Amino acid sequence: MRIFLSALSALLIFSCTAESQVNSVKPTNKKDTASYAVGVNIGNNLRKDAAMFNIDMVMAGIRDAMAEKSLLTPEQMQAAFVGLQQEMQAKADTERKAASSANREKGEKFLAENKGKEGVMTTASGLQYKVVRQGTGAKPTAANTVKVHYEGRLLSGKVFDSSYERKEPIEFPLNGVIAGWTEGVQLMSVGSKFTFFIPSDLAYGDQGAGSDIGPAEVLIFDVELLDITK
Repeated sequence: MRIFLSALSALLIFSCTAESQVNSVKPTNKKDTASYAVGVNIGNNLRKDAAMFNIDMVMAGIRDAMAEKSLLTPEQMQAAFVGLQQEMQAKADTERKAASSANREKGEKFLAENKGKEGVMTTASGLQYKVVRQGTGAKPTAANTVKVHYEGRLLSGKVFDSSYERKEPIEFPLNGVIAGWTEGVQLMSVGSKFTFFIPSDLAYGDQGAGSDIGPAEVLIFDVELLDITK
């Protein structure tokens, strides 16, 4: 299905980049509008794959399929799909390695400079933290469940997660989160607020997480420990 959508995406992108097509093809009714919207959505999501296709052959394949004929056997088509998927995976791996290398270099530079700033402490693991407010309550262990408010940011300053924005603190077992959190929150007393600067190896490593946290990203968290609930 992905290969089919990618091929359709390539056709749509090719068509939309031709000025004559853009000027002459316009939706005039609900069916046209819905069809165009589907095309734009596919194109936006899969645009990066367009360069991997011969547009003329994509168009020929669509015409032949509509005419219920094909120049390829099912076995040849399957082999072509497998080869294309392997090529796309290799391309994605190369891009991820490049991003990981760049992020790691940037993160190491940041942490090296940050550890010399006033109030910043560094643990044996490389975790850095700064006490914003020192509480007077108990300290949790890794076996505890805690209740916190927090905000997570990238080095760029982009906020990728925030319980403050949701206006609701979160509870979680301390041994069920990233290593930087497990270690860092145990340094806090209930009522404290710390800022953590978490090396990628204590966060999500070279895999990253979701669409916001790239490979080898250093993460910054402001954390308030509200309670130990279990």
